Amino acid sequence: MALKIGGQLENITLPNIDGSLFELEILKGKKVLISFHRFATCPFCNLHIHQLVRNFNSFSDDFAIVAIFDSPLSHLQKHAEGHQAPFAILADDSNVYYQRFNVERSALKTIKGFIKRFPTLLYAMFVKGYWPFPIKGNIFSMPLEILIDGDGRIQHIHKGKDEGDHIPLEEIKNFSKCGSTPMKVTDN
Repeated sequence: MALKIGGQLENITLPNIDGSLFELEILKGKKVLISFHRFATCPFCNLHIHQLVRNFNSFSDDFAIVAIFDSPLSHLQKHAEGHQAPFAILADDSNVYYQRFNVERSALKTIKGFIKRFPTLLYAMFVKGYWPFPIKGNIFSMPLEILIDGDGRIQHIHKGKDEGDHIPLEEIKNFSKCGSTPMKVTDN
């Protein structure tokens, strides 16, 4: 499926970290951030989830987050339940939606991010305890984040330029509260 600004996103059906089956349709009428991550033990991904959880109360009540990981459910449960996230964390170990939404994989961008974000990696590992092992999933997946308005239309597509590149938190907060962000595709 080609993602395009103003387009509708098809339903996503995946296992949730709590063991239930999640369907995106249950969020109809809400503004949504869909965030594709790498494997469950990725330090950058876990730091991003931590930041979303920590700031969740600053988002509007009609805003939802859906985080998707390239990992088996049992591995995701073992390594992400500690976040106690007030939003869905899903496992796509078959890469159904990673392929459907053309989530980029890049060894070069992975190396670039490792070098560029090395201090952040050290913080994630040594301060927060997000160790990258064992790896179950693809280490070369780049973040893909999609902001969807209350009418179900795609307003923003952010394709990470490296494994730690996500939509800035302030932009997510702004979108959650007023539904506006520049309609754009950030493709680096």
